[in-house]
Amino acid sequence: MPSTVRAGSLKDPDVAELFFKEDPEKLFSDLREIGHGSFGAVYFARDVRSTEVVAIKKMSYSGKQSNEKWQDIIKEVKFLQRIQHPNSIEYKGCYLREHTAWLVMEYCLGSASDVLEVHKNPLQEMEIAAITHGALQGLAYLHSHNMIHSSLSLSVSVSVSLSLLALPPPPLSLSPCSSPSPSISRMAPEVILAMDEGQYDGKVDVWSLGITCVELAERKPPLFNMNAMSALYHIAQNESPTLQSSDWTDYFRNFVDSCLQKIPQDRPKSDHLLNHAFVQRERPDSVLMDLILRTKEAVRELDNLQYRKMKKILFQEAHNGPQAETQDGDEEVEHGAGRTDTVNSVGSNQSIPSMSISSQSSSVNSLNEAAQDDHSELDLMEGDHTVMSNSSVIHLKLVGLLHTEVMMARENSLSRSTFLPPQVTREMQEHEQDSELREQMSGYKRMRRQHQKHLMGLENKLKAEMDEHRLRLDKELESQRNSFAQEIEKLVKRHQAAMEKDAKTFNNDEKKFQQHIQVQQKKELSSFLESQKREYKLRKEQLKEELSENQSTPKKEKQEWLSKQKENIQHFQAEEEANLLRRQRQYLELECRRFKRRILIARHNVEQDLAREELNKRQTQKDLEHAMLLRHHESMQELEFRHLGTIQKMRAELIRTQHQTELTNQLEYNKRRERELRRKHVMEVRQQPKSLKVRNTQTLIKKQFQDTCKIQTRQYKALRNHLLESTPKADHKAVLKRLKEEQTRKLAILAEQYDHSINNMLSTQALRLDEAQEGECQVLRQQLQQELELLNAYQSKIKMQTEAQHDRERRDLEQRVSLRRALLEHKIEEEMLSLQKERVERIRSLLERQAREIEAFDSESMRLGFSNMTPNDDY
Repeated sequence: MPSTVRAGSLKDPDVAELFFKEDPEKLFSDLREIGHGSFGAVYFARDVRSTEVVAIKKMSYSGKQSNEKWQDIIKEVKFLQRIQHPNSIEYKGCYLREHTAWLVMEYCLGSASDVLEVHKNPLQEMEIAAITHGALQGLAYLHSHNMIHSSLSLSVSVSVSLSLLALPPPPLSLSPCSSPSPSISRMAPEVILAMDEGQYDGKVDVWSLGITCVELAERKPPLFNMNAMSALYHIAQNESPTLQSSDWTDYFRNFVDSCLQKIPQDRPKSDHLLNHAFVQRERPDSVLMDLILRTKEAVRELDNLQYRKMKKILFQEAHNGPQAETQDGDEEVEHGAGRTDTVNSVGSNQSIPSMSISSQSSSVNSLNEAAQDDHSELDLMEGDHTVMSNSSVIHLKLVGLLHTEVMMARENSLSRSTFLPPQVTREMQEHEQDSELREQMSGYKRMRRQHQKHLMGLENKLKAEMDEHRLRLDKELESQRNSFAQEIEKLVKRHQAAMEKDAKTFNNDEKKFQQHIQVQQKKELSSFLESQKREYKLRKEQLKEELSENQSTPKKEKQEWLSKQKENIQHFQAEEEANLLRRQRQYLELECRRFKRRILIARHNVEQDLAREELNKRQTQKDLEHAMLLRHHESMQELEFRHLGTIQKMRAELIRTQHQTELTNQLEYNKRRERELRRKHVMEVRQQPKSLKVRNTQTLIKKQFQDTCKIQTRQYKALRNHLLESTPKADHKAVLKRLKEEQTRKLAILAEQYDHSINNMLSTQALRLDEAQEGECQVLRQQLQQELELLNAYQSKIKMQTEAQHDRERRDLEQRVSLRRALLEHKIEEEMLSLQKERVERIRSLLERQAREIEAFDSESMRLGFSNMTPNDDY
């Protein structure tokens, strides 16, 4: 249900079906307020359709925070509709009228606090076990549905009408007007420690149940007389409470100790406690009925005693009335006891109807006596009991123990009874008196939540800043890595282009080199041919000269010889030309082969240079990356320590504010207690003469004075008659005058003695009052001083724990930073080793490949017959 929906809107069908559409004022009559609290008021009412008595809790959703109130009402109604348990209170329905929700439930009476108030003694162990068993059944039911009661107390523990529990259902946040102070003494330690976040589970109900058991056993819960705030510190700081008396059995002690384990993990669950020997021990089925009957009898005696006492006081004040009236009054006391029980019980039971906060009347449990005057003896009222809570109510009860006649008798008695408002008025006055403490506690809890909210807000802000900073650093690192990758990619491409260019250049140089040799060889061949031509001509001339000198040789032989010599010369020149061409071809092939080898070696050198350049570039980039990582680490470390210092500074400041508020609250509480005690003492001083005891003493002195006056008057009359009889009649006037003067003098002396006695009595009473008041002041000062010392000790402990937490956080951060630095350095070292290994591996593989290429080239050269390759050309 969105919070923006207007309060009271029924446009949502799911919400509309939660409420009945009838007008509740037409359906319910005889509304009488029977309880009042911070949430509103609870009313007794009668359903006009079935004449059934019901309890109605009116919850307004107008004014401030109306939407929140409306949401709480919706949650409460939904919850009550979900609850279906044999021991739960019957939910009748919910109606809306004029911005007020009418929550209708069964009408219930009585509580365990009423029983303790009546008997002034702890309950018996069997009775406590029976009550606890029912409470555990209710808690187990709640916890099985993932709900937490969170406010279990004695006032919601047991009903004298055979009920066992009245549990305000979870969630705890259903009511914006929670009254924390009454339940402080029952708060589990984890609830106090988790006041900021509210993180706890159903184990808190187990703790509250243990405190309730202590209260049932000792009449008061632990820390009952302690200031609520002081109790808050005491619970969080000191050990768990235990049963003080040694009369209880080990089963009970073990049960209480189990419930009051300070560590929640050591505390058993409610369903496990149902199997505990304390609640499983055999006990009579009528244990609760016997308790109720015993309570009934005590209430009846108490009512009669109070009635007789008041009648006696009234009769004493009206001592001038006729004696017959006193006798009639006594007779009325004797014969009207039943009616007295009825009136007193009905009036006193205004304190214990459904959902009342507490019970302080001594006759709060005797409403059933109202029916005793007109009907036969009633066992007790219907087995229902609910106590005012700020949320819905679950009530566990014993079922089927009363008959319809009992219920009708109770309803008839209620219908004839007059519900008087004193209890409601007293509850309203108590609520007003507690409003300051409630407001103080609410303000304290609100401050704690605000502090937690501020701290969480700061942590979230710093976390967002840290995430943003980390993201910025990651982007910077990623950008650098991308830039380095692009640079390497460009370098590789440039190297590839350079290699391709060098390959083309080497091919061109090879062609040019080959062309150059070929041109030289052509020139050499041309020169050789020219020289051969010249040599041929010269040899031809020489042969002709030789023939011309030999005249004896025939001309034909000369021609043949000359031709043969020419052929020899030509053949020789052809051979020489062929040899020259062969040598040129061999030289060309050899020089080309050598040139190719030199080109291969040059290409290898270029590859090595390019590889070294790339590896050096990668090395430089990796160094820059590592430098950036270290710089980022330092930046993150500085930011983390700054954030931790900021959080710890705010936490320390919030704790100082909290402690100052706690101290201010404690001092205000001390002043209020002292002011109340002074007001009480002033009232005692003012009311001292009106005190019944003082008035009785003063009346006794006055009666003694009157008796003495009467005795003196009788003595005066007897003496006057005697003197008048023995004195001549002429002296009667003088005798009477003298006797009158003597009587006046003695009466004056008696009056002076009377005034003196009264003054002495008042002085003694005032002295006693001053001494008693001074003793009360001294006791109060000691108690307040102890509470202040307890607060100081608690705050000192919190400061020490906070400082220890800060030191631990700093150490943890230092360890994390140191570990992160070590991991970073280890990563850098591994990357450097990996890069060096990659460098060595690449160079090695490059050299091996180049060596294989040279070896293959030389093998091919050897195969081709080039064995005279210059070794100096090898690289």
